[in-house]
Amino acid sequence: MQTSASAYERHQAIIEIVNRVKSIRVFELAEQLDVSESTIRTDLETLHEENLLVRVRGGAISKESGTSGTPSSPINEKLLKNADEKQAIARWSAGLIEDGDVIMLDASSTVFHIAKFLHDRRNLTVFTNGIAVAQELAKEASNTVIIIGGILRANGNAITGEISKQLLQDYHVRTAFVSCGAFKTELGFFEMDMQEAQMKSLMIKSAQRRVAMIDSTKIGAVGLTAFATLDDFDYFVSDEKITRQMIQEIRQHDTHVIVCGEQTTQSYSPSSNGQQQDKLRIGFANLSENTPFSRDVRRSLERAVQASNQVELILADNQLDPHIALNVADELISQKVDLAIEYQIDETTGNLIAHKFQQANIPIIAVDIPMVGAVYFGVNNYEAGKMAGIELGKAIEKHWHGEVDYIVVLEQQRAGSLPAMRVQGQVDGLLEIVADSIQDKIVTVDSDNTSDGTYQAMLSVFSQIEPQSTIAVICFNDDAAIGALLAARDEGFEKQLLLIGQGADRRLRTEMRKPNSPIVGATAYRPEAYGDYLIKIALDILDGKQVAPAVYMKHDFITPQNVDVFYPQDE
Repeated sequence: MQTSASAYERHQAIIEIVNRVKSIRVFELAEQLDVSESTIRTDLETLHEENLLVRVRGGAISKESGTSGTPSSPINEKLLKNADEKQAIARWSAGLIEDGDVIMLDASSTVFHIAKFLHDRRNLTVFTNGIAVAQELAKEASNTVIIIGGILRANGNAITGEISKQLLQDYHVRTAFVSCGAFKTELGFFEMDMQEAQMKSLMIKSAQRRVAMIDSTKIGAVGLTAFATLDDFDYFVSDEKITRQMIQEIRQHDTHVIVCGEQTTQSYSPSSNGQQQDKLRIGFANLSENTPFSRDVRRSLERAVQASNQVELILADNQLDPHIALNVADELISQKVDLAIEYQIDETTGNLIAHKFQQANIPIIAVDIPMVGAVYFGVNNYEAGKMAGIELGKAIEKHWHGEVDYIVVLEQQRAGSLPAMRVQGQVDGLLEIVADSIQDKIVTVDSDNTSDGTYQAMLSVFSQIEPQSTIAVICFNDDAAIGALLAARDEGFEKQLLLIGQGADRRLRTEMRKPNSPIVGATAYRPEAYGDYLIKIALDILDGKQVAPAVYMKHDFITPQNVDVFYPQDE
């Protein structure tokens, strides 16, 4: 029977969605494609018969998500069970992982969901006993994926056994991510399989930091054998169906509790004395969990909250999307936060968000991008830009005798006028050093605040430039700098490139340390210190103290020559 054009297009859309999200339910596809659930079920059966996806009860998964490629594989079923909760838990947990980290992942379906949030991480060393997890993370060529040796279980999803003991005892990984089959506060974490329990016990002992990823359906149950107690974990990450009483019980074990909802995440510090204190509720809407800089901002805020012991933190992710940012603002208002810290990129949307909070009588702190009526904290944009521009000018004098063929300026127009001063400062600083005649060599490119978007934009630029041209690049932020660098590397322009960044994040510092790096340097914004400033400002505002309308970070210019002086702690 010939497939109609509309059905064909719908099938292609289903394949694209399933391959992207790895697992999805029937009703979700029906909503996204605006057709009935019965139509989707028929489509899935057809695509399964054509071996284009795997049909499982309630939905479908991509062919690559399973280990056996058959619907009988247990992990296929588990991926769909409580999928929304598991994805929310995995999204927050993935935020603990940075480029170059050494991590350990178990073979559970909950932990498997982390993989989809690690597509922008590079150079990971991953120890796992999960075949599906290993296959997913091995797709990134820079990752080193080590399958912990042992015996392949009958279901084909995991490896267990005595052979793994020595390997795990010889390595000390940074973070272990572990789930379980059942959990009870007074008894601990359980598995139904004794060898799987033994494997997870060894994983926990091998890690410096331990994260339990437990959806709420497993709480209160008991399994065959226990492999850990609450005292063995630093974080207990669950979904918003966990009870308030359970949160308090877990906190008494010196364990941080993270409660992940659809749009917000609540962070609870340990409370070893068992006292439930009324705390100030501060909401933080982060720029994105997909950029290293903003993840560092969020982590620094969490550390500051833990140190203050006066604050309950509600986290959210604006995802670089103005529509999501508006919804997040509504969610924080509905949760009755005492103060909101907003980090989002769109100037126009920022003013709408500010109006929402002002209508609700909730004070606001705006991070890096100003908002009407909010206290501003972050970058002194013009000065931060100018110090970088001056250093770029000096590098052009040193390497190219003051001559350059192209100056590419990567800007971010939607961020508004104040961040535009960061770019203008770089241009002005450059012109202080090199001749004004280079102004006609400036090419302006609107980047999208991500390395992937900038990479694509710079590929287009390089395609129009003569192969031997010298190119200086001015960047809105380090994400743009990384995107430009990778594009130059792939197109063969790296040796003719000089580049400056803004932020001095971990990836750019790693690139600076490489021999003959084209990176002149980057102005450091120190996101790892934002939290202390933000909590102090927030507490002063809530205490009725006078607060300056703008508070700036102190900036330093980081270069390949001084990076180890300013950041000796980098691995």
